[in-house]
Amino acid sequence: MGNERTESQEHLGKSVSATATDTLPRCWAEIDLGAIRANAQAATRASRCGVIGIIKANAYGLGAVEVGKALQNTVEMFGVANVMEALELRKARIRTPILILGTCQPTERPLVVRNRFVPCISSLTEARAWSALTQQMDTPCLDVHVAVDTGMGRAGFPLAEWTPKTIRALQMLKNIRIDGLCSHFPSADEDPEFTLRQIQRFSEVSALGLSLGLNPAKVHLGNSAGALGFPELQEVSNFVRPGLMLYGVSPLAEMQHALRPVLSWKTRIILIRDLPNGHGVSYGRTLITRKPTRVATLAVGYADGFPRNLSGQSASVLIRGQRCPILGRITMDQTMVDVTDLPAKVGDETVLIGKQGREEILISEVAQKAGTIPWEILTRLSARVQRFHKES
Repeated sequence: MGNERTESQEHLGKSVSATATDTLPRCWAEIDLGAIRANAQAATRASRCGVIGIIKANAYGLGAVEVGKALQNTVEMFGVANVMEALELRKARIRTPILILGTCQPTERPLVVRNRFVPCISSLTEARAWSALTQQMDTPCLDVHVAVDTGMGRAGFPLAEWTPKTIRALQMLKNIRIDGLCSHFPSADEDPEFTLRQIQRFSEVSALGLSLGLNPAKVHLGNSAGALGFPELQEVSNFVRPGLMLYGVSPLAEMQHALRPVLSWKTRIILIRDLPNGHGVSYGRTLITRKPTRVATLAVGYADGFPRNLSGQSASVLIRGQRCPILGRITMDQTMVDVTDLPAKVGDETVLIGKQGREEILISEVAQKAGTIPWEILTRLSARVQRFHKES
């Protein structure tokens, strides 16, 4: 190639912040950081609350450090799943406060205290352990968020244990400051009646604490579905915890218009072959051609995170602005598609998720056809899918 640049390379040079090389990527994700910021702002507008940006699981597969740096002046706090995720952000010199949503193991607690992370606590036993540790380490007061289980059944003080006695015991602990009170929705995208009852329960939880002098700075309950679909949240909380919506996917289909797309997942045609009528395609020969068919092989498979369950589900990809059906079973490293009606060429850019011309494949469409949820589609993107982050 020398110093010559193809049309695709020029496109990447304009839209993607990546080191220029002579080798085009085989399978890659383009991530719009400006769109992520816009979606965080949409969460604020919809809920009229502050934002704790959820960037756990490597920012849902899109790059926690890059997303964290892009959001650190837009959100007031980050939420991660565990200590290791929090440490990754700190090592990248991201100084935004970090809330650890999952329960910390005893061996992890010194790291939390030393780095001034904010743990969630679900019991008096936990709270007392944090208090004892901070005194033992002779450190300043540790901020914690108290979780109360209003219906999720995963963590938090059970409602029956959220009593004046419990609250007073928490308030008496040394070196512990209750900076937050929180709970979590299990079905805000599926069961609005239960969600409204849960909001009422959380209101009672908060009111009981307030009556006893517990007045945390951050009160939060709503996830993405809560932020987008339940204006009642602003009456019981002052923060929301958007995750999925930051990455351009609304868990409520009717609110998709409020968000900007973030992810474009692409690959290339690496081989084109003409198969005769009656020829099998891929493992198991689940697809037998019914006419002469031009078959393109793509450089993507389930090892990249492209769901094998899309096989046989009338799923398609975009090539030259047109939908091309997936043929047979998706394999570990390659996927075959029908390009009989296209002037397709080896090297053509192929869109798995995103827009090309007037056509678009949404993450939610891929999830539906694969029989799963958008969260899984995002987080299963494998390490060999190159990530290119851009500003829009």
